Amino acid sequence: MLLADDQALLRAGFRVLLGAAPDVEVVGEAADGQAAIDLAHSVGADLLLMDIRMPGVDGIEATRRIAADPALAGLRVVIVTTFDADEYVFEALRAGASGFLVKDTEPEDLIDAVRVVARGDALLSPSVTRRLIANIAGRGPNRPVDAARLSVLTEREREVLSLVATGMTNEEIAAALYLSPLTAKTHVSRTMGKLGARDRAQLVVVAYETGLVRPGSKAG
Repeated sequence: MLLADDQALLRAGFRVLLGAAPDVEVVGEAADGQAAIDLAHSVGADLLLMDIRMPGVDGIEATRRIAADPALAGLRVVIVTTFDADEYVFEALRAGASGFLVKDTEPEDLIDAVRVVARGDALLSPSVTRRLIANIAGRGPNRPVDAARLSVLTEREREVLSLVATGMTNEEIAAALYLSPLTAKTHVSRTMGKLGARDRAQLVVVAYETGLVRPGSKAG
C-alpha cells in the first residue's frame, strides 16, 4: 500500500503501525496529491491511504483522478483525515474512495480497515456509522437524477443495489431476499460490473444519483 499525507510525522506513524501487520506492506509515501498519483503509476500497490488537505492537488481531487485512470483501476483509496463532516465523506465517496476514516481511529481499526477495503468492501469510520450511509450520500450537492443508468440492471439487481445503499452486507442482503450468501455476492458483483463501479462504496453513490434510493431510506 501507499501513504499520502503532507505531515511527515503522520506518514512515519502510519508506516510503522501498518508495517507491523504481517499481511500489509507499505511500498511508498507522498506528501501531496500529485505526488501520490505519480507514485501510484510508478509503484504497484493495492491500496492508498490518502489525506484530504494537502498542498496543490488535494486528496479528493487526487482520488478523482485515480478513479478515472484506467491504468490505476486496481488501486483502492481510503481517505484518512481529521475532518469527518458529512460533505467530506460524500465527496470522498463520489470521487472514487473506497473508505473513509478519521485520524483518531484506533490502530487495530485502521489495520482492519485496510483489510476490509483490500477485499472490495466499502468502509466508513466507526464515527460515521452505517446508519448514516444513506444520509451522507443524500446530502451531497444537488445533481440531475440519471435513472436511465439503471436500465442495464435486472429487477433483482435493482433490489440488491438498493440494499447495498442502506449499508447491508452480502449476508444481510441474502437474508432479506431469501438468497444464499454466494448468490447475493454474485448479484453484487454483476451489479458493480454493469454500472462500472469500482466497489460497494461506488454502488452507494450510484443508488442515490439515479434516484433509486432517497436520503434516509432504510431497508425493509
